[in-house]
Amino acid sequence: MSPIDVRSPKHCDDKGFTVEKLFPRKKLFFSFTTISLSILSFIFLLYLTLHPTKPNFTLREADIYQLNLSGPRQLLNSSIQLTLVSKNPNKKVGIYYDELQVYASYKGQQITLYTSLPPFYQGHEDSNFLSALLIGNGLPVDPYFGYQVQRDQSAGKLILNLKASGRLRWKVGTWVSGKYRFNVDCVAIMPFGPSLPSGPLSFRQGAQCSTTL
Repeated sequence: MSPIDVRSPKHCDDKGFTVEKLFPRKKLFFSFTTISLSILSFIFLLYLTLHPTKPNFTLREADIYQLNLSGPRQLLNSSIQLTLVSKNPNKKVGIYYDELQVYASYKGQQITLYTSLPPFYQGHEDSNFLSALLIGNGLPVDPYFGYQVQRDQSAGKLILNLKASGRLRWKVGTWVSGKYRFNVDCVAIMPFGPSLPSGPLSFRQGAQCSTTL
């Protein structure tokens, strides 16, 4: 009969052997996996909640009171009144508008100075009316500006771009995001016949604007 060799863990350790404790390692692995899955699930839910829809802008009306060239250098003087409607389409996300500037453009040329609107907060699915008077005094423009206006008058319509740019933040509960830049472009097509109207050139049809974020 062969002798039975019974060695204690201490004896094995003395001989250079190691006894691995598998259970604590498995427990640590499962704990780490559980925590990781919980974090990933939280991030996914947070993404679904905080993936807001960009705001909608509509051009409600616009009036051109002045758009003429003056002086030997043919500098532009302009005066335009407009009203925008801003809507927050999100049901659970509010919007802080920290910066908002509006200006007018014609044939790719800026024809008014920037007009800044005051900051405001927009609640869930709320809408706000934004009015601004855009002014330009002695602005340099393309030498063909007057000719382009005459061509539009012959065609019977004047196409004007009204633009806005700024920075906003999203708000969910007490959490507020960092700032995001956005740009808005609205197109107003105004009747502009051979006989000038007694009042301003006006746009009253309403038009959806494009918004990039």
